[in-house]
Amino acid sequence: MQRHGRKGYAFYHIVIADSRAPRDGKFIERIGSYNPNTNPATIDLKFDRALYWLQVGAQPTDTTRNILSREGVLLKKHLLGGVKKGALTEAEAESKFEAWKQTKQAGFSKEISSLSESKKTAEKLRLDAEKAVNKAKAEALAAKKAELAKEAAKKDTVTEEVVVEETPVAEVPAEAPVVEAAPAE
Repeated sequence: MQRHGRKGYAFYHIVIADSRAPRDGKFIERIGSYNPNTNPATIDLKFDRALYWLQVGAQPTDTTRNILSREGVLLKKHLLGGVKKGALTEAEAESKFEAWKQTKQAGFSKEISSLSESKKTAEKLRLDAEKAVNKAKAEALAAKKAELAKEAAKKDTVTEEVVVEETPVAEVPAEAPVVEAAPAE
């Protein structure tokens, strides 16, 4: 497997390489890719080429062996070995493989639906929690506004009482004599 991608977000190319070659170095053939960042992990594999390389003696690494097992390449190799030995016919091997593939697909689709269902449930719970927090904030704000309005109303009544109790100020007559200053000599 060749590592690609950025730091903390790796994906891998599944390659056929000489065991003496460096991990990300020279390789013979690229037969697929593996992306562990998705849920569930995404595997793109050339099934026939992987089966061919296993039949000619390629030794997969541990992680690659798990991927090939999950995709059914190792089972197909095992069944074809039984056909070569005469333990079962090719039709029987193919029917066993198809039955395994059907159950595997059913389990895989069930896993995907349960993941999407749990994701929807988690989103709904998060949304409900957010609504409860927003409602509490709105109630607190409404209470604060009501208290401020009550205080403002109280202040208004106090100022009205003060205005009523004040004595009127003497008015200046409209036509008051204008005094002019004499020019300085």
